[in-house]
Amino acid sequence: MAKHLDQEYKNYLCRMVVEEKRKVSELARELNLSPGSLYKRTRAYRKRQEAPHIQQQADTPKAVYKTPSDYEKELKEREKQIAKLEEQNAILKKAMHVFTKSQE
Repeated sequence: MAKHLDQEYKNYLCRMVVEEKRKVSELARELNLSPGSLYKRTRAYRKRQEAPHIQQQADTPKAVYKTPSDYEKELKEREKQIAKLEEQNAILKKAMHVFTKSQE
């Protein structure tokens, strides 16, 4: 019986192959898909990436499927944000200490 996958999921699978350097044969085996159809989708995805003006409206994701590298990027961004907030917090603590000490 054929599997019917939505376009967002198909794009996610192609991103796994192209961006994450996953092997098509292994990914197809893991997901019980036809390697030939995944090769074909990946080849079309690469062509769309080379010529973005050809992309169709259906390629805009409704549901976001994230790859492991997307999670790593988000993690790095959040770590930077946390460090910045901690620095700001330390500055505010020092300023509060200076102002409360000068009032005494």
